[in-house]
Amino acid sequence: MSAPLRLDGVTIALGARVLIPALDLVVAPGECVTVMGPSGCGKSTLLAYLAGTIDPVFRASGRVGVGDDDLTGLPPERRRLGMQFQDDLLFPHLSVGGNLAFALAPRVRERGERRRRVAQALAEAGLDGFADRDPATLSGGQRARVALMRTLLSEPRALLLDEPFNRLDAALRGEIRAFVFDHARERRLPALLVTHDAADAEAAGGRVIRLGDA
Repeated sequence: MSAPLRLDGVTIALGARVLIPALDLVVAPGECVTVMGPSGCGKSTLLAYLAGTIDPVFRASGRVGVGDDDLTGLPPERRRLGMQFQDDLLFPHLSVGGNLAFALAPRVRERGERRRRVAQALAEAGLDGFADRDPATLSGGQRARVALMRTLLSEPRALLLDEPFNRLDAALRGEIRAFVFDHARERRLPALLVTHDAADAEAAGGRVIRLGDA
């Protein structure tokens, strides 16, 4: 069952400099909220705090939750927050199908069921028959679609999007934006997008939070 992503009093500082002062935010299921701001204002650091991977050089506090569940003290692997980065981060030593299967929960043990889920994800991405392909042979758009499907196969409770369209050429950005946002809405996932591109925020279609001097 889908639940909102909640931030209660999230504050992030670097030394004496406060990057994010006491942010309160509720992102509803199926909603995408965009965080915009100049480089160094704390956008990506905010996502790292939510994911549980923030660099200890930063001072951070505040509650992170999904629905009624408090995630603040949990290790990253128990938070079930799906991260998408500028780079697709596909494993070069695994096939496309192997990359997707890597994300499946350990409880999905039966080999046939694992193959079925991978095949379904590839079909949904328009990549039928690509399971045995080397990721190095894929185009940028294909790699981006595989990366999103890998994240979704991990059954995340929310999506954290760290400038995921930044390295795509202009011709691909619209296609991949629609692919990501449509899948988030269909699955009723709350999503938090970090970007410096106003076109990303427009495509996301939700609220915009501005940090720093944006």
